[in-house]
Amino acid sequence: MTTRHALPSQPIQRAIGLSLAALVAGGWLGVHFYGMFVFELTWDSLPLALALAALQIWLSVGVFIICHDAMHGTLAPGWPRVNAAIGAPLLMLYAGFKWKRMRDAHFVHHKLSGHKGDPDFDEEHPSSFVHWYWTFFKRYFGWFSLIFVHTVVGIYLFVFDIPFMQIFVLYGAPALLSSLQLFYFGTFRPHHQAADKPFADTHNARSNDFHPLASLATCFHFGYHLEHHRAPHVPWWALPGAKKAGIGAVTPSSDLAAADAGPKEAAL
Repeated sequence: MTTRHALPSQPIQRAIGLSLAALVAGGWLGVHFYGMFVFELTWDSLPLALALAALQIWLSVGVFIICHDAMHGTLAPGWPRVNAAIGAPLLMLYAGFKWKRMRDAHFVHHKLSGHKGDPDFDEEHPSSFVHWYWTFFKRYFGWFSLIFVHTVVGIYLFVFDIPFMQIFVLYGAPALLSSLQLFYFGTFRPHHQAADKPFADTHNARSNDFHPLASLATCFHFGYHLEHHRAPHVPWWALPGAKKAGIGAVTPSSDLAAADAGPKEAAL
């Protein structure tokens, strides 16, 4: 059985992908700069601060998903330099991540999903959220990321005289909590081993059954994870359509297997 999911033409995909990226990344940067340079944290403004922090957590998840699509070339199909030009600086701003290192690790994840050598998998604790997250954190948040984040905090604290608690509530906490949200909905839930939830195939991935609105709220549809692994050429905003089309409910055919082979664009 072969299931195909029709996508718009590449120019339309680029228009949609880049427009959504501008909205999400623009919102993320706007909330950040407002929180650091305009907003004043007081007891009276604390409820608004918490609302801004919650919004920033969600937008941070979206920024990473945009970078993820850029890695696959699905942010702006056919424009590899544009994908890299957007993905690289956003990854750096997100947490001091390096584009090539993250992109290469992600393609290894697709190749060895749920097996030894998969950088997103904890083979020693395949069912433990806490142990796996700690392994995940150590693998990706290296010295460069720690130096980057501490440098940003130091500049805000000592150069711009922003109160530490304001930095923590509107920058530090959202960044850390967004990594937890990404990990839980985009890595642990899809890939953890559970006797009562067997995997459908060698992708060792499963999808949630969330309504599209809940899927958007939790992880920008990245929870439709088997669909992503079987059809990584589908951008995040089209994953609900891929799920509806049955991409995650059929035996992978030759065309889906070919789509899973990796990036089609030149590495930059």
